[in-house]
Amino acid sequence: MQLDYHILDVFTDKRFSGNPLAVVLDAGRLKSGEMSAIAREFNLSETVFVLPPENPAHSAKIRIFTPQRELAFAGHPTVGTAALLASIRSNGSNGEHDSIIALEQGIGTVRVGVRMRGAQAPFAEFDAPRLPEMTGAAPSNEAIADALGLIPREIGFENHAPRRIDAGNAFLHVPVASLDALGRARVNPSEWVRAISPLEVVGVFLYTRQCIHTTSSFHARMFAPEAGVTEDPATGSAAVGFAAAAFAFDEYPDGVHKRVVEQGYEMGRPSHIMLTLVVKGGRLTVVRIGGHAIRVAEGKLGI
Repeated sequence: MQLDYHILDVFTDKRFSGNPLAVVLDAGRLKSGEMSAIAREFNLSETVFVLPPENPAHSAKIRIFTPQRELAFAGHPTVGTAALLASIRSNGSNGEHDSIIALEQGIGTVRVGVRMRGAQAPFAEFDAPRLPEMTGAAPSNEAIADALGLIPREIGFENHAPRRIDAGNAFLHVPVASLDALGRARVNPSEWVRAISPLEVVGVFLYTRQCIHTTSSFHARMFAPEAGVTEDPATGSAAVGFAAAAFAFDEYPDGVHKRVVEQGYEMGRPSHIMLTLVVKGGRLTVVRIGGHAIRVAEGKLGI
Protein backbone atom coordinates (compact mmCIF):
# COMPACT_ATOMS: atom_id res chain seq x y z
CA MET A 1 0.00 0.00 0.00
CA GLN A 2 1.25 3.46 -0.89
CA LEU A 3 -0.14 6.68 0.54
CA ASP A 4 0.38 10.24 -0.66
CA TYR A 5 1.88 12.65 1.83
CA HIS A 6 2.74 16.34 1.87
CA ILE A 7 5.15 18.39 3.96
CA LEU A 8 4.10 21.94 4.77
CA ASP A 9 5.70 24.79 6.68
CA VAL A 10 3.03 26.34 8.91
CA PHE A 11 2.71 29.79 10.48
CA THR A 12 4.92 31.20 7.75
CA ASP A 13 4.64 32.24 4.12
CA LYS A 14 8.28 31.34 3.40
CA ARG A 15 9.59 27.83 2.81
CA PHE A 16 12.07 26.37 5.29
CA SER A 17 10.78 28.46 8.17
CA GLY A 18 7.73 28.06 10.41
CA ASN A 19 6.69 24.72 11.87
CA PRO A 20 7.04 21.68 9.55
CA LEU A 21 4.02 19.39 9.30
CA ALA A 22 3.54 16.03 7.58
CA VAL A 23 0.04 15.25 6.28
CA VAL A 24 -0.73 11.70 5.13
CA LEU A 25 -3.79 11.46 2.88
CA ASP A 26 -6.32 8.60 2.55
CA ALA A 27 -5.10 7.06 5.80
CA GLY A 28 -8.34 5.31 6.74
CA ARG A 29 -6.84 1.81 6.50
CA LEU A 30 -3.98 2.52 8.88
CA LYS A 31 -4.06 1.22 12.44
CA SER A 32 -3.13 3.42 15.38
CA GLY A 33 0.20 1.67 15.84
CA GLU A 34 1.09 2.26 12.20
CA MET A 35 0.24 5.94 12.51
CA SER A 36 2.43 6.24 15.59
CA ALA A 37 5.33 4.51 13.80
CA ILE A 38 4.98 6.82 10.80
CA ALA A 39 4.97 9.87 13.08
CA ARG A 40 8.19 8.67 14.68
CA GLU A 41 9.66 8.17 11.21
CA PHE A 42 8.85 11.73 10.11
CA ASN A 43 10.04 12.92 13.56
CA LEU A 44 8.30 16.29 13.26
CA SER A 45 6.38 18.02 16.03
CA GLU A 46 3.17 16.56 14.59
CA THR A 47 2.03 14.32 11.77
CA VAL A 48 -1.59 14.37 10.57
CA PHE A 49 -3.50 11.41 9.13
CA VAL A 50 -6.51 12.31 6.98
CA LEU A 51 -9.46 9.89 7.12
CA PRO A 52 -12.99 9.98 5.67
CA PRO A 53 -15.32 12.11 7.82
CA GLU A 54 -17.92 10.44 10.01
CA ASN A 55 -20.35 13.18 8.96
CA PRO A 56 -20.46 13.46 5.15
CA ALA A 57 -21.10 17.20 5.47
CA HIS A 58 -17.60 17.63 6.92
CA SER A 59 -14.34 17.79 4.97
CA ALA A 60 -12.34 15.09 6.76
CA LYS A 61 -11.55 13.39 10.02
CA ILE A 62 -7.98 13.81 11.19
CA ARG A 63 -5.77 12.17 13.78
CA ILE A 64 -2.73 14.01 15.10
CA PHE A 65 0.43 12.32 16.42
CA THR A 66 3.62 13.64 17.96
CA PRO A 67 6.58 11.24 17.92
CA GLN A 68 5.38 10.01 21.34
CA ARG A 69 1.60 10.41 21.65
CA GLU A 70 -1.70 11.17 19.95
CA LEU A 71 -3.31 14.57 20.50
CA ALA A 72 -7.01 15.39 20.48
CA PHE A 73 -6.28 18.83 19.03
CA ALA A 74 -3.37 20.94 17.87
CA GLY A 75 -3.08 24.30 16.17
CA HIS A 76 -0.45 24.01 13.47
CA PRO A 77 -1.87 20.66 12.22
CA THR A 78 -5.31 22.30 11.99
CA VAL A 79 -4.00 25.29 10.03
CA GLY A 80 -1.73 23.22 7.78
CA THR A 81 -4.20 20.44 6.99
CA ALA A 82 -7.00 22.89 6.21
CA ALA A 83 -4.74 24.92 3.92
CA LEU A 84 -3.63 21.75 2.12
CA LEU A 85 -7.15 20.36 1.63
CA ALA A 86 -8.48 23.71 0.44
CA SER A 87 -5.62 23.98 -2.05
CA ILE A 88 -6.15 20.45 -3.37
CA ARG A 89 -9.90 20.97 -3.70
CA SER A 90 -9.52 24.29 -5.50
CA ASN A 91 -8.27 22.26 -8.51
CA GLY A 92 -5.08 24.27 -8.73
CA SER A 93 -6.89 27.54 -9.36
CA ASN A 94 -4.45 30.45 -9.26
CA GLY A 95 -7.12 33.05 -8.53
CA GLU A 96 -8.91 34.15 -5.39
CA HIS A 97 -10.63 31.38 -3.50
CA ASP A 98 -12.18 31.18 -0.02
CA SER A 99 -13.43 28.02 1.60
CA ILE A 100 -14.48 26.46 4.89
CA ILE A 101 -12.79 23.18 5.84
CA ALA A 102 -14.53 21.25 8.64
CA LEU A 103 -12.09 18.92 10.40
CA GLU A 104 -13.32 16.26 12.82
CA GLN A 105 -10.80 15.97 15.65
CA GLY A 106 -10.70 14.31 19.04
CA ILE A 107 -11.82 17.56 20.65
CA GLY A 108 -14.75 17.97 18.22
CA THR A 109 -15.31 19.47 14.79
CA VAL A 110 -13.14 22.50 14.02
CA ARG A 111 -14.19 24.76 11.14
CA VAL A 112 -11.32 26.54 9.43
CA GLY A 113 -11.64 29.45 7.05
CA VAL A 114 -9.02 29.36 4.30
CA ARG A 115 -8.16 32.33 2.12
CA MET A 116 -6.17 31.84 -1.09
CA ARG A 117 -4.93 34.73 -3.16
CA GLY A 118 -3.09 33.82 -6.35
CA ALA A 119 0.49 32.72 -5.78
CA GLN A 120 0.48 33.70 -2.10
CA ALA A 121 0.63 31.04 0.59
CA PRO A 122 -2.88 30.17 1.85
CA PHE A 123 -3.99 31.75 5.12
CA ALA A 124 -6.09 29.59 7.45
CA GLU A 125 -7.89 30.70 10.60
CA PHE A 126 -10.10 28.91 13.12
CA ASP A 127 -12.02 29.64 16.31
CA ALA A 128 -10.66 27.60 19.19
CA PRO A 129 -13.01 24.68 19.87
CA ARG A 130 -12.62 25.22 23.62
CA LEU A 131 -11.99 28.42 25.52
CA PRO A 132 -8.90 28.37 27.73
CA GLU A 133 -9.17 27.93 31.48
CA MET A 134 -6.63 28.50 34.20
CA THR A 135 -6.54 25.21 36.07
CA GLY A 136 -4.51 24.20 39.08
CA ALA A 137 -1.57 25.82 40.82
CA ALA A 138 1.77 26.48 39.16
CA PRO A 139 5.05 25.43 40.80
CA SER A 140 7.11 28.06 42.57
CA ASN A 141 9.23 30.43 40.51
CA GLU A 142 12.29 28.76 41.99
CA ALA A 143 11.18 25.30 40.80
CA ILE A 144 10.27 26.59 37.33
CA ALA A 145 13.58 28.43 37.02
CA ASP A 146 15.51 25.27 37.95
CA ALA A 147 13.60 23.26 35.33
CA LEU A 148 14.35 25.85 32.63
CA GLY A 149 17.96 26.75 33.45
CA LEU A 150 17.04 30.28 34.54
CA ILE A 151 17.19 32.20 37.82
CA PRO A 152 14.02 32.91 39.82
CA ARG A 153 14.03 36.68 39.23
CA GLU A 154 13.82 36.01 35.46
CA ILE A 155 10.43 34.32 35.91
CA GLY A 156 7.57 36.81 35.52
CA PHE A 157 7.28 40.41 34.38
CA GLU A 158 4.93 43.26 35.30
CA ASN A 159 1.88 41.45 36.78
CA HIS A 160 2.32 38.31 34.63
CA ALA A 161 2.88 35.13 36.64
CA PRO A 162 3.11 31.42 35.67
CA ARG A 163 -0.21 29.65 35.18
CA ARG A 164 -1.36 26.19 34.12
CA ILE A 165 -3.87 26.76 31.31
CA ASP A 166 -5.96 24.15 29.54
CA ALA A 167 -7.65 24.68 26.16
CA GLY A 168 -7.91 21.06 25.11
CA ASN A 169 -4.16 20.65 25.56
CA ALA A 170 -2.76 21.87 28.88
CA PHE A 171 0.46 23.88 29.09
CA LEU A 172 2.32 25.64 31.83
CA HIS A 173 2.54 29.26 30.64
CA VAL A 174 5.65 30.97 31.96
CA PRO A 175 6.30 34.70 31.52
CA VAL A 176 10.00 35.51 31.25
CA ALA A 177 11.45 38.91 32.06
CA SER A 178 13.50 39.51 28.92
CA LEU A 179 14.30 38.30 25.44
CA ASP A 180 17.84 37.55 26.57
CA ALA A 181 16.64 35.29 29.39
CA LEU A 182 14.18 33.55 27.09
CA GLY A 183 16.99 32.82 24.65
CA ARG A 184 19.01 31.16 27.42
CA ALA A 185 16.21 28.85 28.58
CA ARG A 186 17.02 25.14 28.42
CA VAL A 187 15.32 22.02 29.77
CA ASN A 188 16.99 20.61 32.87
CA PRO A 189 15.70 17.00 32.69
CA SER A 190 15.96 16.07 36.37
CA GLU A 191 14.35 19.30 37.58
CA TRP A 192 11.73 19.09 34.83
CA VAL A 193 10.63 15.68 36.10
CA ARG A 194 10.39 17.08 39.62
CA ALA A 195 8.55 20.35 38.84
CA ILE A 196 6.76 19.99 35.49
CA SER A 197 5.87 16.30 35.02
CA PRO A 198 3.36 16.21 37.93
CA LEU A 199 1.34 18.98 36.23
CA GLU A 200 0.29 16.61 33.41
CA VAL A 201 0.85 19.21 30.70
CA VAL A 202 1.92 18.81 27.08
CA GLY A 203 4.76 21.23 27.65
CA VAL A 204 5.89 24.65 28.85
CA PHE A 205 5.10 27.78 26.84
CA LEU A 206 7.48 30.62 27.69
CA TYR A 207 6.78 34.17 26.57
CA THR A 208 8.07 37.70 26.93
CA ARG A 209 6.83 41.08 25.78
CA GLN A 210 10.22 41.92 24.27
CA CYS A 211 10.17 40.98 20.56
CA ILE A 212 12.47 40.81 17.57
CA HIS A 213 9.93 42.49 15.26
CA THR A 214 8.01 45.65 16.05
CA THR A 215 4.91 44.09 14.46
CA SER A 216 4.89 41.33 17.10
CA SER A 217 3.34 41.63 20.56
CA PHE A 218 4.98 38.64 22.25
CA HIS A 219 8.00 36.39 21.68
CA ALA A 220 7.61 32.74 22.69
CA ARG A 221 9.27 29.34 22.96
CA MET A 222 7.73 25.95 23.77
CA PHE A 223 9.41 22.84 25.20
CA ALA A 224 7.63 19.47 25.32
CA PRO A 225 10.26 16.76 25.91
CA GLU A 226 7.76 14.22 27.24
CA ALA A 227 5.80 14.48 23.98
CA GLY A 228 8.98 13.84 22.00
CA VAL A 229 9.32 17.51 21.03
CA THR A 230 12.57 19.04 22.26
CA GLU A 231 11.37 22.46 21.10
CA ASP A 232 8.48 23.49 18.88
CA PRO A 233 8.84 26.25 16.26
CA ALA A 234 5.18 27.36 16.57
CA THR A 235 2.47 26.08 18.90
CA GLY A 236 -1.09 27.05 17.99
CA SER A 237 -2.79 25.14 20.81
CA ALA A 238 -0.50 26.80 23.37
CA ALA A 239 -1.32 30.18 21.81
CA VAL A 240 -5.01 29.42 22.45
CA GLY A 241 -4.20 28.94 26.13
CA PHE A 242 -1.98 32.01 26.15
CA ALA A 243 -5.04 34.10 25.25
CA ALA A 244 -6.30 33.49 28.80
CA ALA A 245 -3.06 34.84 30.28
CA ALA A 246 -3.02 37.86 27.97
CA PHE A 247 -6.65 38.63 28.79
CA ALA A 248 -6.26 38.17 32.55
CA PHE A 249 -3.00 40.05 33.04
CA ASP A 250 -3.32 42.78 30.39
CA GLU A 251 -7.01 43.41 31.14
CA TYR A 252 -8.29 43.90 27.60
CA PRO A 253 -11.53 45.91 27.35
CA ASP A 254 -14.54 44.80 25.30
CA GLY A 255 -13.75 44.54 21.61
CA VAL A 256 -11.56 42.63 19.15
CA HIS A 257 -7.85 42.47 19.95
CA LYS A 258 -5.30 41.13 17.44
CA ARG A 259 -1.83 40.15 18.56
CA VAL A 260 1.07 38.52 16.71
CA VAL A 261 3.08 35.91 18.61
CA GLU A 262 6.53 35.27 17.15
CA GLN A 263 8.15 31.91 17.88
CA GLY A 264 10.84 29.59 16.53
CA TYR A 265 13.59 32.19 16.10
CA GLU A 266 16.01 30.39 18.43
CA MET A 267 15.62 27.31 16.19
CA GLY A 268 16.16 29.18 12.92
CA ARG A 269 12.45 28.59 12.08
CA PRO A 270 10.79 32.03 12.36
CA SER A 271 7.03 31.67 12.84
CA HIS A 272 4.18 34.12 13.28
CA ILE A 273 0.87 33.19 14.89
CA MET A 274 -2.05 35.58 14.51
CA LEU A 275 -3.93 35.53 17.80
CA THR A 276 -7.33 37.22 18.00
CA LEU A 277 -9.23 37.71 21.26
CA VAL A 278 -12.87 38.80 21.34
CA VAL A 279 -13.94 40.27 24.67
CA LYS A 280 -17.62 40.90 25.39
CA GLY A 281 -19.23 41.88 28.66
CA GLY A 282 -15.85 41.69 30.36
CA ARG A 283 -15.42 38.05 29.35
CA LEU A 284 -13.20 36.33 26.84
CA THR A 285 -15.74 34.92 24.37
CA VAL A 286 -13.71 33.91 21.29
CA VAL A 287 -10.10 32.92 20.69
CA ARG A 288 -9.03 32.72 17.06
CA ILE A 289 -5.76 31.34 15.67
CA GLY A 290 -4.52 32.06 12.16
CA GLY A 291 -1.46 31.70 10.00
CA HIS A 292 -0.08 30.96 6.58
CA ALA A 293 0.98 27.51 5.37
CA ILE A 294 3.10 26.68 2.36
CA ARG A 295 3.76 23.33 0.73
CA VAL A 296 7.39 22.25 0.64
CA ALA A 297 7.45 18.63 -0.52
CA GLU A 298 5.27 15.67 -1.41
CA GLY A 299 5.77 11.98 -1.97
CA LYS A 300 4.51 8.47 -1.46
CA LEU A 301 4.72 6.49 1.73
CA GLY A 302 5.15 2.74 1.46
CA ILE A 303 3.32 0.66 4.07
